[in-house]
Amino acid sequence: MTDFSPSDLALAVFSRAKASGQRIASAESCTGGMIAAALTDMAGSSDVFDRGFVTYSNAAKMEMLDVTAASLDRFGAVSSAVAKEMAFGALARSMADIAVSVTGIAGPGGGSASKPVGLVWFAVAEQGQAPEAYEQIFEDTGRHAIRLAARDYALQLILDRL
Repeated sequence: MTDFSPSDLALAVFSRAKASGQRIASAESCTGGMIAAALTDMAGSSDVFDRGFVTYSNAAKMEMLDVTAASLDRFGAVSSAVAKEMAFGALARSMADIAVSVTGIAGPGGGSASKPVGLVWFAVAEQGQAPEAYEQIFEDTGRHAIRLAARDYALQLILDRL
């Protein structure tokens, strides 16, 4: 992955999506809309950003993105399966060509031995392809830092796909 500052990273995603004529959607849990905010921070963003879903609760994930109760029960909200379902749901409920999802544990509480604070699952879904999931464990340097790192990782995933 290429290193960009956050504003440069969002601008790179915006520029590449605009040049390729692709539209983006996001499905966010622990980032709470930070990906959507980064992509809509520049003029003309409506050319590339279709919509964002902030689905913090499990009920929202199920209602807005068709995440299954079975996946939530079996794997938990912070899992590969749920990240994939979130990305697929965002793609299916938008006019986007590519969707990114993020679900994780930003802390300070909520972690466990098997799912520590800083664990974040991402997925990318593209038209005509199965969603792919990516796991990251960010250093527990605080809630805000984990959320920023997750936002930037998601933006980089989109950039790498465009």
